[in-house]
Amino acid sequence: MNTSRRRATTAAVLLTAGALTLAGCAKGGGGGPAASGGGTAPAKPLENKAVSTITVGTAADSTGPAPEVEGAKKGGTVNMIDRDDFSHLDPGRVYLNYNATVSKLFTRTLTDYKKQPDGNLKLVGDLATDTGSTTDGGKTWKFTLKDGLKWQDGTPITSADIKYSVERLYAPFIIEGPVYLQQWLVGQQDYRKVYDGPYKDKHLDAVQTPDDKTVVFNLKEAHPDLNFALAMTGYGVVPKAQDTKEKYDKKPFSSGPYQIESHVTDKSLDLVRNPNWDPNTDPIRHAYPDKWHMEFGVQSQNSTERFLADSGQDKTAMTFHNAVAPERVQEVLNNAEVMKRSIQGLTPFTTFYNINTKRITNVKVRQAIIKAWPSKQMQQIQGGEINTGKIATTVLSPTVVGYQPFDLYGMLDKPTGDPEGAKALLKEAGEPNPTVVYAYNQTPTQEKITVVVKDALTKAGFKVVAKPLNPATYYDAIGVVDNKYDIYWGGWAADWPTGSTAIGPLFDGRLIAEGASNYSHFNNPEVNTMIDEANKITDAQQAGQAWAAIDKKIMEQAPIVPEFYQTYFGLYGSGLGGVEFDPIWGEQSPLNVYVK
Repeated sequence: MNTSRRRATTAAVLLTAGALTLAGCAKGGGGGPAASGGGTAPAKPLENKAVSTITVGTAADSTGPAPEVEGAKKGGTVNMIDRDDFSHLDPGRVYLNYNATVSKLFTRTLTDYKKQPDGNLKLVGDLATDTGSTTDGGKTWKFTLKDGLKWQDGTPITSADIKYSVERLYAPFIIEGPVYLQQWLVGQQDYRKVYDGPYKDKHLDAVQTPDDKTVVFNLKEAHPDLNFALAMTGYGVVPKAQDTKEKYDKKPFSSGPYQIESHVTDKSLDLVRNPNWDPNTDPIRHAYPDKWHMEFGVQSQNSTERFLADSGQDKTAMTFHNAVAPERVQEVLNNAEVMKRSIQGLTPFTTFYNINTKRITNVKVRQAIIKAWPSKQMQQIQGGEINTGKIATTVLSPTVVGYQPFDLYGMLDKPTGDPEGAKALLKEAGEPNPTVVYAYNQTPTQEKITVVVKDALTKAGFKVVAKPLNPATYYDAIGVVDNKYDIYWGGWAADWPTGSTAIGPLFDGRLIAEGASNYSHFNNPEVNTMIDEANKITDAQQAGQAWAAIDKKIMEQAPIVPEFYQTYFGLYGSGLGGVEFDPIWGEQSPLNVYVK
């Protein structure tokens, strides 16, 4: 599919109920989180620390070993408990954050993110000596592999492995992962019409390997952020000699610090050390534990109870994805000792309400909707800040390079809505009582939210017609270009932390099409031009500034009502150290974990 950015679903946004954050074009019922316990805001809000800076590192930043974790020691077994088994482990089929998190332990990529002591991130070379080089604005990219890279059987990892890993992405059975590189190399969205993989001894000329250490990507058009795209697990390395095609999904061959010992579907996954992984080649991973034992089928309610009890093997347990069960949030927040082993952070997801700009053409009317919006009431209905996230005011998430905070409509100053301000805008528009059609998911929680939205907009002068939609076909309904709705929910996360995948799919007017992701049908020539210019900038920080400017320009035109920057809140056992939040994937990270 070509709309392969991270579209939020009902499951995706309910992180506190242990559902998966999606990183792909997975459709589902939109409309915000499902019902959660309590229905009131927590006594203590989360102290979210956004990623303030994401930079591109140097060759020196890309050298191993990873900086030592204070107090860490080797040995022991980490017990990971979670709701679901990993749906895919073949890197080419990985697009869920949950699958990507575990893959970090045994699958390496050309580039990846290195967490700094201050919490900021650097893009660095993982298998590559640095983050790549381009001399033509991003059309041709060259990467050099490090010395000492080996597979779990001791054979060297070469540029031929990189080329083969890319070629197999074109095979018919690889349908779940990212598609950026495949499309960029052949210049066509339906890339399999050009090439169908290496299994018939055909090769892709666009990927060149002049020697065992060098790989060159020849893209059809310039893409200055290819080095960010290659940090996705979906572009992880696979050896030709070990490729078992569809079967590879259950037991991939390791290039990282651990290798799979056994995998019992829906029950357990056991990892042991990979003796041929060289920490001197790896700037981001540690291998403190001797083993990882992963248990599946544990719901968030059960995992929360086990972490609270903190006994036996659960003392050395963590979870990648399960969050604190909503009904136990207050108990956790009020327990100072338990909070010492809690994980909090902003996920890459931002949720919002689309305003159909084809139907509501007056920008003042759209701005009035934002002014009147009852953000705080909606947050409380859904369980408070911990269950939803911070109230959003921008398109870009704070986890994206170049993010700049602003609040054009005073949503933070008046989070319950500003009906008088909205009335003033409607007066300027010459439409004091416009009728709007509000479409929503027909769920118990969304019924409650609809009442609040209708009340707030009515106070501002709007006449609101509420239209319930079937959650199973929600995106089908709002994806129609000539749909009959004015306001409807959505959500998004960048596939990598730059504005190109956070803004382009949603607000490039040239991408309006049936079922496409520009659900607000926003088409502003100035913004389209700004997107083109930002996509040409090769320096990540300069590009970030350009995307931030586009963010503000978009919000001035009011095609969406920002809802929440979504958060994660989880626990782990007292016998573990080095457990950290991964802001790229929105989960607990295994890379620095050790047994005390």
